[in-house]
Amino acid sequence: MKIESSAFQNNQNIPPKYTCDGENINPQLKISGVPESAKSLALIVDDPDASMGTWVHWVVLNIDPETAEIPENSAPAGSLELKTSFDKPGYGGPCPHTGTHRYFFKLYALDAPKINSAEEIPAHTIASAELIGLYQRRIS
Repeated sequence: MKIESSAFQNNQNIPPKYTCDGENINPQLKISGVPESAKSLALIVDDPDASMGTWVHWVVLNIDPETAEIPENSAPAGSLELKTSFDKPGYGGPCPHTGTHRYFFKLYALDAPKINSAEEIPAHTIASAELIGLYQRRIS
């Protein structure tokens, strides 16, 4: 299984458009190689380099396993977006206070058609993939 983006390559910089310094919208994501047995997909975007511990930027559950792309500035139809560390559902872009942070776009293929919390993901994961983006704010 694979997750990619047309906006940035793995371990490369995320364009400012997708951060708090730009439009703060999610980048386009391409999904491939999902196991045939998958009943749904889940996506978590987080920053393990945040000073207060891992900061969650986006949680999307119950994504149709046939989904091949998540377009820029959108969530998959019929999916469930959960509250993030920004205390609201939906995408919140990178916005590190200092230094370069890593942003993990983690995709999970699940054996359950519907779950209601991120805590349920480990028990239902049959495959996973990740894409890492980097970002450092250019504060002048």
